[in-house]
Amino acid sequence: MAAAHLHLPLAAVSHRFEVSALLLGALLVVGALASGLARRSFLSLTAVFVLAGFVLGDGGVGVVHFDARSGFVADLATVALIVILFRDGLEVESEMLQTHWHLPLRKLVLAMPLTAAIIALVTRALTDLSWTEAFLVGALLSPTDPVLSSSVVTDPRVPRLVRHSLNLESGLNDGLALPAVLALSAALTPGAGHFVWWQFVLADLAIGLGVGLAVGFASAKLIPRGQRLQDGIPPHQKALYALGTAFVAYGLAVLTPHGNGLIAVFVAAITLGIRRPDIRANFSRQAPDLVEIVKLGIFVVFGSLLTLHGLFGLGWAAVAIVAATLLVARPVAVFAALAGTATDTATRAFMAWFGPKGVATMTFSLLVLSDRIASGTQIFNLAALTVFVSIIVHGVTDTAGAEWITRRSEGAERGPISGRRGRRRRAARGPSASRGTRRAR
Repeated sequence: MAAAHLHLPLAAVSHRFEVSALLLGALLVVGALASGLARRSFLSLTAVFVLAGFVLGDGGVGVVHFDARSGFVADLATVALIVILFRDGLEVESEMLQTHWHLPLRKLVLAMPLTAAIIALVTRALTDLSWTEAFLVGALLSPTDPVLSSSVVTDPRVPRLVRHSLNLESGLNDGLALPAVLALSAALTPGAGHFVWWQFVLADLAIGLGVGLAVGFASAKLIPRGQRLQDGIPPHQKALYALGTAFVAYGLAVLTPHGNGLIAVFVAAITLGIRRPDIRANFSRQAPDLVEIVKLGIFVVFGSLLTLHGLFGLGWAAVAIVAATLLVARPVAVFAALAGTATDTATRAFMAWFGPKGVATMTFSLLVLSDRIASGTQIFNLAALTVFVSIIVHGVTDTAGAEWITRRSEGAERGPISGRRGRRRRAARGPSASRGTRRAR
C-alpha cells in the first residue's frame, strides 16, 4: 500500500517531465525552422514563445501547468536575468562608458522615477488600489528589459550612442527598481514590522556595487594572461569561467547582509569585460545559444501562467494602464530627462519607445505574488498584461525601428552638420552595418 502510494506521485512527476521534455524539444525545432521566416518578416520569436506558452498553459489547452507562486518559476526568471545582464554587461565599451555616461545616468536618475510616478498616478486614478499599491505597480513597470532590448542594443545598424545608452540603462535599472519593489512590498506585507526603507536601499545598492567590482577585478586577475599559460584552457571553458563569475557575483551579493545581486552581476560583467577583452570575446562566441535557450524557457513558462480572465480582470482600466505605461509614461519621462542634451528628436523618440517590459518586471511581480499582500494577484495581473503587450509590440517593431533610426542617422550624416554638437553626434554614431544586413530576433 505504501509502495503504491509513493508510486503514483512519482508516475505523475515522470509524466509531467516527459510532456515538458517533448514540448521543449518541439519548440526548439519549430523555433529554429521559424527563425528564417522571422528574418524576412515582422514576426518575433519571443512573441511566438509567449503565445505558445499561453496556448499550452492554463489559458489554453492546459497541457503545461506551472504554479506562479512556486520557487521554480521565480528561480528560472532570476537565472534568465543573471545570464542576460552578464552578457549585456560584457558588451559595455570602456571608451563609451568614459565619454558617454551622461545619457544613461539621466534616464536612470530622472526618467525612471518619473516613469514610475506617472504609472502610479494613472493606476491610482483608474483602480481602487491604495497609493502604496499604485507606487508598487509603478516600481514594477519602470525598469526596461535586458532580454527584449538586447535585439536592439546588439544591432550594429543602430548608432553606438543609442546602443550604449539603452544597454547601460536596461542593465542597471533592474537592480535599481528591485529595492523599491522590496521596500513597498514590505510596507504592504502584514506583520512586516519596522522597516527603514532608506537604510535598506543604501545598503542594498552599496553591497551590490562593491561585490560586483570585487568579483570582476578578482575574476580578471585570477585567470592567466599570457598566451602560453592560456593554451591549456579551451575556449568553451573560458566562457564557462565568465559565466561562473556571474553566479558568484550574484550569490555573494544576496547572501547576508543581503545586497543587490542584479547590480553585482552587471558591474562584475562590465569590470571583467573591460579588463579582459579576451574573456569577453570567448563568452560572446558561446553566449547566443545559451541566451536563446534561456529566453525560450522563461517566456514559454511566462506564457503558460497567463489567463484571459486574469489579464483582463480589471477590464478597460487594465488596458488603459498598459497604454499609459508604453505610450505616455516612458516617452514623457525620457524626453524630459534628455531635454538640453545633444540628442535630436529622432534619437529621443527611439530611446523612448524601446523601453520594453519583460523578465525583470515578471520576476519582481512573482516576488510580489509570493508575499502575503492582499492585492498581490491584482498587481501581478497588471504587470503580466503589460509584459505580454510589450513583448508583442516591441518584438514586431525592433527591426523596423532599427532601420528607421539607421536611415535618420545616415541622412543626418550626409546633411550639413557643423559645430561642436555636430562633431559630437558624428563621433557618437560610430560605424554601422549596411542597411541590408538582417538578423534573427
